[in-house]
Amino acid sequence: MSNLDTRRRIEGVVFFVAFACTIPLANWLIGNVGTVCVPDGPCLIPVAPGIVAPSGVLAIGAGLVLRDLVQRRLGLLWSFAAIAIGAILSFFFAPPALVIASTVAFALSETADLLVYTPLQRRGLVLAAFASSVVGLVIDSIVFLTLAFGSLDLLPGQVIGKFWMVLAALPVLAWIRSRDRRVGMVPA
Repeated sequence: MSNLDTRRRIEGVVFFVAFACTIPLANWLIGNVGTVCVPDGPCLIPVAPGIVAPSGVLAIGAGLVLRDLVQRRLGLLWSFAAIAIGAILSFFFAPPALVIASTVAFALSETADLLVYTPLQRRGLVLAAFASSVVGLVIDSIVFLTLAFGSLDLLPGQVIGKFWMVLAALPVLAWIRSRDRRVGMVPA
């Protein structure tokens, strides 16, 4: 195994672990961290002037990009394995109803993410990750809010919060793409 293959696998494992942790982290954040915590509801954070979202949006927004990086380094099946591990870990951090809602939403949104990312990845990592993440964040937001809270009242905040995280990841993705090209590291 070459140094580049070893490096790709090590990075893949780091991305895999980070991605798998996004579901339990999001579920923990929703129940514990926010500028306001609604009784029998989510803890909320501001994501834009006058707009709030459940605090888990930060972790899920990052997760949408991490899924693409797991696929890039390790392959598609590893992305699904990370979702399954994250769902199992979530049962230690959140009520079962919240875990089920977040797992279903994440599985559906990540499937949509990969359906967009996979054909676009040859055109460029940044474009593919951005487009797939936007599709994924909308689906995740709609499904999660419907299943977890039976309401789409927080939809604007969900979408905006996740979008901020995707935007924050774009410079990192551009750097990874540039470095991969420079050292000759191609996707898995």
